[in-house]
Amino acid sequence: MKTKRILSILFIAFIGGLSSLGISSLINSNKSDSSELGNSNQNVYKFTGNSGVNSGSVDFTTAAEISVNAVVHVKTKMTKTGNQPTMYDFFFGNPYGNMNRMPMETSGSGVILSSDGYIVTNNHVVENADEIEVVLNDNRSFTAELIGRDPSTDIALLKIDTKELPVLSYGNSDELKVGEWVLAVGNPFNLMSTVTAGIVSAKGRNINLLDINSAIESFIQTDAAVNPGNSGGALVNIKGELVGINTAIASMTGSYSGYSFAIPVSIVKKVVADLMEYGTVQRALLGVSIQDIDSKLASELKINKIEGVYVMGVNDGSAAKDAGIKEKDIILDINKVKVNKVSELQEQISKHRPGDKISVLVKRGNDIKELVVTLKNNMGTTSFVNKETASVLGANLQVVSDDEKSKLKITNGVKIVELMPGKLLRAGVQKDFIIVEINNSKINGVEDVQDILNKTHGGVYIKGVYPDGTIAYYAFGLE
Repeated sequence: MKTKRILSILFIAFIGGLSSLGISSLINSNKSDSSELGNSNQNVYKFTGNSGVNSGSVDFTTAAEISVNAVVHVKTKMTKTGNQPTMYDFFFGNPYGNMNRMPMETSGSGVILSSDGYIVTNNHVVENADEIEVVLNDNRSFTAELIGRDPSTDIALLKIDTKELPVLSYGNSDELKVGEWVLAVGNPFNLMSTVTAGIVSAKGRNINLLDINSAIESFIQTDAAVNPGNSGGALVNIKGELVGINTAIASMTGSYSGYSFAIPVSIVKKVVADLMEYGTVQRALLGVSIQDIDSKLASELKINKIEGVYVMGVNDGSAAKDAGIKEKDIILDINKVKVNKVSELQEQISKHRPGDKISVLVKRGNDIKELVVTLKNNMGTTSFVNKETASVLGANLQVVSDDEKSKLKITNGVKIVELMPGKLLRAGVQKDFIIVEINNSKINGVEDVQDILNKTHGGVYIKGVYPDGTIAYYAFGLE
C-alpha cells in the first residue's frame, strides 16, 4: 500500500511538472505575441493619431518646393491724398483745401498662373497703385501691368513681360474637406517665400470683409499662420495644387491670431478667365434677395426642416423671375450642389457667366421643383459687357415699375437698384436714381443703356429723377 501510494504521489508530481512547463511556455509564447501586437498597434497609433507631427505621415516638402517658386512678392507705390494740416497750412493756409499728397508703399503676394507672366493677387494689394513691382523667388524684378481687378471678389490680375516661369496648377476647392492639410505661401512682413501649414477649419465663410453690396464671400477658413504681406499668396493642398488665394485674418492686433481666410479657387478661376479674355468680370446674377435659415426663421415661417437658402424676394425682370422662382421658395441646390448658406449659393452662381443655364432645385411648401434658370448680367440681359461699359455702369439696373412711372409722371427709365465701384458712383449718382435719358436718347430698358454706351466715345450725359421727384443731371467721360 505504501509503495502504491508513493508511486501515485510521484506520478502526480510528474504530471504537475509537465503542466507547469506547458503553461509557462504558453505564457511566454503569449507574451511574445502580445509584444509584437503592441508594437504594431503603437505604430498604427502614431501614424493616424500623430499625423500632424510625424514627418512620415504627411510630407509637405514637395508641395512647398512647387509653391515657393510660383509665389511672388508684389510691391506697390501710390500717392495718397490726405487732409491732415501741416505747419505750412497753419501759417499760410492751403489753397488746395488742406489736401496733401503723400507717397506710400505697400506689399503683398501673388501667384504665377501661366509661364508667360499672368499673376493673380488681391485687389486690395494693388488698388490705387501708381506702380506695381513683382519680385520673383529668384530675386528677379519686373514692372507689372494691371490687366483688371474685381472688388466684388477682391481679385486682381497682373502681367509681367517674361517667359518660362514656374506656375501653380489649379486644384479643386469644391472637393477640399474640413480637416484636410493645406499650406499658406507668401511674404509676411516682407519675409520672402514663407511657408506655413494648417488644416481647413471651415468652408463657405462670410466675414463681411468686402464693404460693397455686390461682394461675394465664401472663404476657406484655415489655421495656417497668415500675416500682413500674405495677401494674394497661395493656399495649396499637399499635392502642391492651388486651392485658394490668402486674403484676410481674424485678429484684434493686426497679426495672426489663429484664423485666416482664403478665396476658393473655384471663384478665382472664373474671375481670372474673365479678366484675361474681357478685361472685366462677366458677372452672372440670379436676381433674388436671400437669407440663411436658422431655427428662429424656421419657427417664424413654420419651416419643418432647416435646409437650403430662403428667398425673401425676386427682382422684376430677373433670371429667377423668368424661371419661375418665387418669394418664400427655399433653394436647396445649384447644379446638384447643396447650398445651405447664402455664401455657398453665391459661390456656385459666381462660377457662371450671363447666358449660362443652371439647374436650381427649390422647395415650395411640400413640393420639390427643379427649375432651369438662364442667368443674366447686372443690366438684366444675357449678353457680355465690355470693359468700358462695365466701368461706366458699376450698377445693377431694372426697369421702373408702372406705379413708379405714374407717381413720378415719367414714361420710361431704368432704376439703379445697386451701386458698385464705377464711374456712376464717382460721378455722384446715388442708389434708386432712375435713368431717363443718356445722351438725349430715351432709355426704355436695360438693353438700351448698354447699346448706347457701346456706341459712345467721349462724354456721357445722363438725365434722370430720384424717387422724391428731384431731377438730376450727371456727366462723365468714357476715355
